[in-house]
Amino acid sequence: MKNLKVSVLGLCSMFLLAGCGMSNTAKGGIFGGAGGAALGGILGQVIGHNTKSTAIGAAIGTAVGATAGVLIGKKMDKAKAAAAAVENAKVEGITDANGQTMAVKVTFDSGILFPSSSATLQAAAKNSLTEFANVLKQNNDADVAIKGYTDNQGWKNSTAAQSAQKNEALSLQRAQSVQKYLNGQGVSSSQIKSVEGLGESDPVADNSTAAGRQQNRRVEVYLFPSQAMIDAANNGTLQ
Repeated sequence: MKNLKVSVLGLCSMFLLAGCGMSNTAKGGIFGGAGGAALGGILGQVIGHNTKSTAIGAAIGTAVGATAGVLIGKKMDKAKAAAAAVENAKVEGITDANGQTMAVKVTFDSGILFPSSSATLQAAAKNSLTEFANVLKQNNDADVAIKGYTDNQGWKNSTAAQSAQKNEALSLQRAQSVQKYLNGQGVSSSQIKSVEGLGESDPVADNSTAAGRQQNRRVEVYLFPSQAMIDAANNGTLQ
């Protein structure tokens, strides 16, 4: 998510007087309907790392009007607060380049979810994901993307390239395990729009340290506006 971080930092620099510390709702009101393309770029990264996802993000970006941005901001603030109450979940709010439409990023440490080198969920992880499933069901007009990541540590008797492939496969299996468990807890399969394993890519910390590698082994779940949410916001009926 490096490009995403750059976009958010750029927003802070360009609109310093508006204040990056403002609430999502206030940002939506200030920046209005401009910058749909920038929104599309960020949502494209959230939805998935492929051309189709970028196109979907762009379509969402151009669909959101200024007034709708305020309503969606309020909606996503509520989703963020609910997710923050889930045990073992690290929750962050993400704004688009014009501060109009928000996504919620929820990170679960793979050490909490899975045993080492495994994609089988641990008992404690199931408790956290059961709580999180309730959040998703309460916000079923938000779409969901799931992404798995690993550190860059090699596998025994494997080359660097082979290890990277194995890490990517493991990260996908872990993301799929989270998806299947959430579905089993009543989250609609149609709500989850993408499931990806991105392996060693997009590290959030230094892989040369044990603490950094632990942070890089993670599953991220994103909530972002569905078309139904955008339509309701544009119609002024979103609650």
